[in-house]
Amino acid sequence: MKYANISGKISKKRTRTCVYDFFFVILHAIWISISDNRNYMNISYKWLKRYIDLQDDAQTVAKILTSIGLEVGTVETVETIRGGLKGLVVGEVLTCEPHPNSDHLHITKVNIGEGEPLPIVCGAPNVAAGQKVIVATVGTVLYDGDESFTIKKGKLRGEDSWGMICAEDEIGVGTDHAGIIVLPADTPVGMPAAEFYHVENDAVIEVDITPNRSDACSHFGVARDLYAYYKAHNNPTSALPSREGVQLTKPSVEEFKEEDQTSPISVFVDAPDAAPRYSGLYIKGVEVKESPEWLKNSLLAIGLRPINNVVDVTNFVLHEMGQALHAFDADKIKGNEIHVRYAKQGEKFVTLDGVEREMDSRDLMIANKEEAMCIAGVFGGLESGVTENTKNIFLESAYFDPVTIRKTSRRHQIQTDASFRYERGCDPCNTLYVLKRAALLIKEVANAEQVGLILDNSASQELLKPWSVTIDINRVNSLIGKAIGEDTIETILKALEINIVAKLGDSWQLEVPRYRVDVQRECDVVEDILRIYGYDNVEFPEKLNTSLAYGVKPDPEKLRRRIAEQLTAQGFNEILNNSLTKVSYYEPLTQLTLDTCVKIMNPLSQDLGVMRQTLLFGGLESIARNANRKNADLKFYEFGNCYHYKANPAAREHNPENSLVEYSEEPHMALWITGNKAAQTWVRKEEKTTFYQLRAYVNNILVRLGVDLSKTTVERLENELFSDGLVLKATNGKALGFIGIVARKQLKAFDIEQEVFYADLDWNQLLKQNKQYKAVINDLPKYPEVKRDFALLVDKSVEFADLARAAFATEKKLLKNVYLFDVYEGKNLEAGKKSYALSFILQDAENTLKDTQIENIMNRMKATFEEKFHATLR
Repeated sequence: MKYANISGKISKKRTRTCVYDFFFVILHAIWISISDNRNYMNISYKWLKRYIDLQDDAQTVAKILTSIGLEVGTVETVETIRGGLKGLVVGEVLTCEPHPNSDHLHITKVNIGEGEPLPIVCGAPNVAAGQKVIVATVGTVLYDGDESFTIKKGKLRGEDSWGMICAEDEIGVGTDHAGIIVLPADTPVGMPAAEFYHVENDAVIEVDITPNRSDACSHFGVARDLYAYYKAHNNPTSALPSREGVQLTKPSVEEFKEEDQTSPISVFVDAPDAAPRYSGLYIKGVEVKESPEWLKNSLLAIGLRPINNVVDVTNFVLHEMGQALHAFDADKIKGNEIHVRYAKQGEKFVTLDGVEREMDSRDLMIANKEEAMCIAGVFGGLESGVTENTKNIFLESAYFDPVTIRKTSRRHQIQTDASFRYERGCDPCNTLYVLKRAALLIKEVANAEQVGLILDNSASQELLKPWSVTIDINRVNSLIGKAIGEDTIETILKALEINIVAKLGDSWQLEVPRYRVDVQRECDVVEDILRIYGYDNVEFPEKLNTSLAYGVKPDPEKLRRRIAEQLTAQGFNEILNNSLTKVSYYEPLTQLTLDTCVKIMNPLSQDLGVMRQTLLFGGLESIARNANRKNADLKFYEFGNCYHYKANPAAREHNPENSLVEYSEEPHMALWITGNKAAQTWVRKEEKTTFYQLRAYVNNILVRLGVDLSKTTVERLENELFSDGLVLKATNGKALGFIGIVARKQLKAFDIEQEVFYADLDWNQLLKQNKQYKAVINDLPKYPEVKRDFALLVDKSVEFADLARAAFATEKKLLKNVYLFDVYEGKNLEAGKKSYALSFILQDAENTLKDTQIENIMNRMKATFEEKFHATLR
């Protein structure tokens, strides 16, 4: 069983916004929980050819895999030694003379099997005439870590040098730099170094594995899918393009023998619900050492580090057959007993990485008579593994309950190649075959003396039975959208190892192999048939039928696109952050507290422990990331949902069937601006972003959505996340959103040094406002507008919005707008007072305003200001 940590990070995509409803986000969180961060697998092209006689190259195979549902990310060429030792050949040193201008260099003549002998100046102390050596010819590229250099013709202290005689570390075959490599005397001159060192080139195909395709988590599983494709496309009665036939070869285990009919190890399965099948065998007299070249090269090709021959075999078989194995040092199994049991609550266990972990009573453990040895299906123990001193091993091959393994993996935040497969569902019918396959390989590479009796504990024969599925041929053709023929369907089913038990007219009774955990319904079988047949082979009909649905006003998606386009045109970039966020953001807060967060039961990490209550923190993360990369002038917007939990026992008791009664989800829109509004140029000075700039952007959004700004009100924002701000309210008193200056304390937590202005708009409230909006088309006014100004002395507590509301209440027909063009506080004013300079725009659509009308309106507004605000004209 390979127990190597797999690390990953959920990417934040700056793409078109996706809006999830509450249920989808919860399902999304569960999906993340059941899926390993690393959902791809490296497939070696050469390794694949051990099981299927491929005639297509790696790139073509990659296209086929993508077409049948195993999407390929990349195809890369890999070499066991970087550069493949190209340009390096075996040479013979013909002469070796001291350099006349150096006390340590030598001038050599080297025969490389073609052309004239090469003059090469060499500084190695062990160079001598008659040696067979490795020569880097002119033009050869050598690598030193991430750097490379090219061998060129040159002169060393006045003498020609047309190549280089190499040491081990200079070409990547070892670490010795004490002298040059001296090869056996019978090595042929001119032999490529790659041939001498058995350098292999391979193509590695990166296959993205979806959580339902546990059967494809191995080289043989991928080969099996390819075989089905080739078989289906080589059917002479099929309309598909013909392909030359290929054979699928499963490694034989016929040579396996139980050489000892006893086993010194006894197995007791104390938790059959979590370990429905547990198999194992004792192998005596292994010699733990370095693996042979073929085994090391196989693992290196897919990015695995060879450890020793026994562990490498378990890793090889895991990636070959998709079944995880684990080898225990049998002499460390105390009491010669293995107990498959649940952990004791609080039990301490030290894993292979040296970390002591506190186990949960729901964790499945592999233990001996006295103590735990392994977290079943997840991670091995520090004390029970195979070392160079191991002489006898107990090899484990099991089928563990996928849910149990997944929960343990997430609970302890450990993701391994073993848990990756176990939590998706391995093949319970495959444990014995894999055990035999691994035992034969260990006998081969570790010179094992004797293989003992196979121990097999299976909880139920039902576990080994195939899935029974009935399909209707007419429904198959209907779902595919094309009648593909019964012969083609039968060929594909047989190629997929799906057995046709009976044909009763159009109804077929099938037996699906147990390893296909994703094929248990008719629609699953149809999907499998279609992916092998080929989506591209289903033609569009000449006539397409559709149904029209009338849109509902307002259309949220249409409005969202409209606002997104508006902001993008104004220089904003759209961001999309994860709905799961850090617990630490909410721990110190008193308003958006941790108690009101929607918590994830088995989080991947504390960084993804709760669902967000505000969009603010995700945007600050994006700002910090950009600012740290010298991109500090930013304008972001995001559409996203926020989630809240409010304990309400009464509501829960009143409605016990609704498990979400205490949870709420709200769509929001957020804007962030920071840095410079305009960079400094030769014609203008640098200009910083301001609160009022963001207010203007927000006003534009409100106007675009049909909100009458003259009827909105503002209140001061009281929020611990912001040092100051305004709350925007509709006429019904409902908050449309707020605009704030992010508090210095919050910016410091993200290492942001510049001011950040933030706006948060309640999308549901904006949609309600838009629903009430009716566009009215009026003629352009024929008569001019009139402007009058007041300079008012008011108390400092009076806000401009209060004065504007009072003005519109006083003159509802002719007053079109009110502007604030100056605010003054300071000398020559009474204490506690400030001066507002206001402009009033008056206009009559039917007539030209007369002076008497204007004076009457202004006098009434003056009286209103005096009465309500004790204002005086300056």
